[in-house]
Amino acid sequence: MSNEHYLRNPLIHRERRLARQASPWVAQFDCSELRPLIICRGPIRKEAMDVFSEMGIDHFGILLSEKDSIVYQNALAPELRSLTDPDRVHRVPDYTGANKEERDQRIAQIISIARDNNYNAIFAGYGFMAEDETMVAAMERAGLNFIGPCSRTVHDAGLKDEAKRTALKSGVSVTPGIDNGTALTLLKKYPDVAALTALCEAEGLAVDPEILDDDTISIEDKADIVLAASYTKGIDLYTVDELSETLTEAVGRMQADYPRNRVRLKAISGGGGKGQRILGVGQAKRTAELVREILNEVKTTGVGDNKNVLVELNIETTRHQEIQVVGNGDWCITMGGRDCSLQMHEQKLLEVSVTVESLRTAVEQAEAAGQEVEARVLRQDLLTLEEMEDEAARFGAAVGLDSVSTFECIVDGDKHFFMEMNTRIQVEHRVTELCYALRFSNPDDPKDSFVVESLVEAMVLLAAHGPRLPQPTRILRHNDSVEARLNATNQALQPAAGGVIEHWSDALEGEIRDDQGISLHNPDSDVFMKYTLAGAYDSNIALLLTVGETRLETYEKMAETIRRTRMRGKDLATNLEFHYGLVNWFIGQNINARPTTRFIVPYLTAVGELKDQANNIDLDFAWREICRARVKGLGEAAAKALHDAMELKHTLLLRPLYRLLEEPHVLSGWLSINRDCYTVIEGKLCWNENPVELLADTYHFLNMDFTPRAPAASMIWDHDHKILQQALDFYAELNNRVDASDWIALQTLLADEAAPTGFTDASWNQVRSAHLGFQAGVDIMAVLPSIAEATGYYKLGVNQDLSIHIPEDLLDTEHQARMAKVLVPPVAARGDEILAESGGMFYGRESPQHELYVAKGDHFEAGDPLYIVEVMKMFNKVYAPFAGTVDKVLVETDGVIIHKGQPLFKITPDEKIEVVPPEEIAARKRELTAGFLQQVL
Repeated sequence: MSNEHYLRNPLIHRERRLARQASPWVAQFDCSELRPLIICRGPIRKEAMDVFSEMGIDHFGILLSEKDSIVYQNALAPELRSLTDPDRVHRVPDYTGANKEERDQRIAQIISIARDNNYNAIFAGYGFMAEDETMVAAMERAGLNFIGPCSRTVHDAGLKDEAKRTALKSGVSVTPGIDNGTALTLLKKYPDVAALTALCEAEGLAVDPEILDDDTISIEDKADIVLAASYTKGIDLYTVDELSETLTEAVGRMQADYPRNRVRLKAISGGGGKGQRILGVGQAKRTAELVREILNEVKTTGVGDNKNVLVELNIETTRHQEIQVVGNGDWCITMGGRDCSLQMHEQKLLEVSVTVESLRTAVEQAEAAGQEVEARVLRQDLLTLEEMEDEAARFGAAVGLDSVSTFECIVDGDKHFFMEMNTRIQVEHRVTELCYALRFSNPDDPKDSFVVESLVEAMVLLAAHGPRLPQPTRILRHNDSVEARLNATNQALQPAAGGVIEHWSDALEGEIRDDQGISLHNPDSDVFMKYTLAGAYDSNIALLLTVGETRLETYEKMAETIRRTRMRGKDLATNLEFHYGLVNWFIGQNINARPTTRFIVPYLTAVGELKDQANNIDLDFAWREICRARVKGLGEAAAKALHDAMELKHTLLLRPLYRLLEEPHVLSGWLSINRDCYTVIEGKLCWNENPVELLADTYHFLNMDFTPRAPAASMIWDHDHKILQQALDFYAELNNRVDASDWIALQTLLADEAAPTGFTDASWNQVRSAHLGFQAGVDIMAVLPSIAEATGYYKLGVNQDLSIHIPEDLLDTEHQARMAKVLVPPVAARGDEILAESGGMFYGRESPQHELYVAKGDHFEAGDPLYIVEVMKMFNKVYAPFAGTVDKVLVETDGVIIHKGQPLFKITPDEKIEVVPPEEIAARKRELTAGFLQQVL
C-alpha cells in the first residue's frame, strides 16, 4: 500500500471536482484541459502523475531517460508500473544533456515530443531544467504552458547573481561577497564604455548603443548586458583561467577582511549541493581548481555558457532556513518556513517545518517549564521567521513570481541573510503543504471557496488560471511536520549505487511515503517487485514524512515509522539506520535544538567513535568472564544453578547486543534515549532502572518484538521471549505488592533479608532468589553505556540556548576522515593495487582539457588526487592513501562505469604495508574488553 492514500485520496479529490462543478465561480478553475508532459524524474514525477489524475487531467506523459537502464540493468522507472500506456512514455538519452549543445538538443526534442503527442503544458518538477531560463523561454515561445515560474522570474530570481542584485534593491539582507565575477573579468580586458562598444561591434553582439551610453547604468551592469548578448550568440568573451584569476583575487580580499571565516564558491546555476565548494582559511590558491570542479559539475564548460561563480562569506554557525512563496504575478504570499540545516555536502537529510503556530506553542511550553533561556531563543526564532516571511513576499513580488518558489536564507543567531531563490518546487515542499493549505474564496461571496492542499496542484492552477485567481489565505493543517530523505548511501553517507531492493515493508498508518512507485506491488500477485537503485542521477529513494501538533510528537512518529520499516536487498545500502539514530538523538537531547549546517559531520564522527570502540569489544569473552565471576565463591550446587540460569539467557541477552554493536547509528539512537538509565559511581556502572525492563525496551527499539510467524532472524526467539516475559511479569507483580518508588528503592528493599509487609520469610526468600535468577547475566548490557563513556559520546550535546556543543576533537578533519573509514572500511586490497572506493563514473582528470592525475610510471604522494568518481550527480575526488608509483592504469578511458572494489591501478608502494595477524587483533580485543569489565565486576 503506497503512502499516496494517506493524503491524496482520489475520492476526496473527485468530491472536490464535483464541488467545483456545483459552483460556477469554482468551476471556472477547472484544469482538465491541460495536457502536461512531465520532464523530470524521482518522487516528484510520481507525485505529479497522481495529482494530475486527481485533478481530472487524464492526458499526460513522461520522459524516460535511457541513462539509468544503460548503466544498471533492470533500473527502469517504477512509475511505469502504473503508467502502462507506451504511447505516453517518451524515451530520451538524458533529461538535461551534458553540455550546452546537448541541452539545446534536448529542449528541441521536448518541444517536438509535445507537439507530436498533443501535449500543451510542461511540468519540470525540481529537476535542474526547471530553473533553466533558456528552456523555460523556449517552451513559452513554442506556445507550451510551463507549469512553474515564467522565464522572467527564472532570470531575475533563479540565477543566483541576478537574485542577489534584486534582493539588494528590495531591501533584503544578503551575505557579503561578489556576484559579478564574469563582469569584473570582462572589465579587466575592456575597462570602459568605449572598449565595450568596440567589442560589441567586433563580435557582432546585439547590444543597443544607447544602453552603453546611458550614464544611469553602472559599468558593471553594462558589462553584464554585453555578456548576456555573448551567451545568446554562443561565444566566449573570457576564459576560465581569466575568470579564476578574478575570483582568486576576490577570495583573497574576503579572507583578509574575514580571517576566521571560510569562503563559499557557488555556481549561479547550481543547487541541491551541486556546483558549490568551500575554501578553507588560507586556501585562496585552490580557487582555480575548485572553479573548474564547479563548472564541470553543473555542466557549464561549453562555449557560450554563463560561467559566473559567486564568492560568498561562509557563515560558520549558519542554520539553513527557507520560506515557501506562492504568487500569481500580482499577489505574493508565504506559507511558513522549513529548517534544512541537517545536511552534509550541501545535501539535505532531515527537513523540519518552522511555523508561527509551532514556535508559539514551544515558547509557551518552555515558559511553563521555567526554561527562560530556551524561551528567549524561541521568541527570537519567531521574530526571525516573521521577518523572513515578510522579505520573501517582497522579493517574490519584485521578481513577478507567478508560481511556486522558495526563498532561502541562512540564520546566524538573531541575524539572517538571503541566500538564493529556487524558482521551482523543492524536494521538501511536502513539509510545508502538510502544515498549511490555501483557501481561494470568491471575492463576491467568501463562503464560495475551495481549498488546495497540494503545492503541485497550486502550480497547475496558477499555470492555467493565474491572473484570475484571487489572493488565497493560508489555513493551518498541522503545527509540525518532518521529512527524512531515504537515500542510497552507506554508513558514512557516501553514495552507494547499484543495490537492489528485494523487499520493503508496506507504509504504516500515518506514514507518508513518496517513493516513485517502488512500493507498488504486482497487481496480479500482490508481490513486491524488485527495484535496482541506479547511479546515473541522485541518491534519493524516497521521502518519509510525519506530522504532529508538536515537534516532539512529529519526531516520535518518525522514529516509530523507521523502527517498523523493514528493507532488504542485494548490495543494498541506505541511510535508514542513520535517520533512526539521528531522530532519536534529538528526542533524547532536546527536540528544539538548533543545529547548524556543520552538525552532521561531527555527529557522524561521534558515531564512528562508537563503532571504533564497539569493534574492540569481544562480547563472547565478556560473557564468559561475567559468568565465571558470578559463580565464583558459591557452593557447587548454587554455582551450577546460577550457571544454568545464565546459560538459558545467553541468546536472550547477547542477540540484541550484537545487533547494536554492528549498527552504530542504531546504537547512537539507543544511547540517546537511554542516557539516564545508568550512573557511574566510583568507576562502577550502576543502573537507574531495571535492566530487565531495559532489555525488553531494547528488543522493541530494534523492532525485534515477538511476532508469531515472523522470520526468526528478525525477532526475539520464542524461548527467550518466554524467559523475558516471566521476568517482566515477576517485577510487575512485585511492584504491585511492595512500596518502592523506583528501581534503586526496589533494589534496596530486595537487599534486606527481613520480609516486608505482606510476605512471609519463606516467600520473601523465594522472591529474592527469583530476583537473583532474573538479574543473572544482565551485567553484560553495561557494554552499551560503557562504549558511550569510553568515547565521551554525551559530550556532544545541546546547550541551554539550544545551540549544540561540539567537542573540538569532532571538528578535526583528519579525525573525521578516520572515523568515516571506521564506519565504512576501505575495500580490502593487496599491497600492490588501489581499488575503487565506490561505484560510479570514472574520470582520470580534472576536465577534458587537463592532463591525467596519474599515468603509468608516475610517482604520487599520500594525499595526491588519483581520480574522480561521479556517483549520483556528485563529483568526488579520491586521494592517494599512501605514497607510491603507478605500474599500470587498469581503466582504459574516462566516462566508464566502475564498481566498488574494482582494481583501478597497479602500484608499487614506497613502504611495505604491514598486516596485523588475526590472533594479535583478538588479543587486543580481549584486553580492551577486560578494561570494560572493570566497570561491571
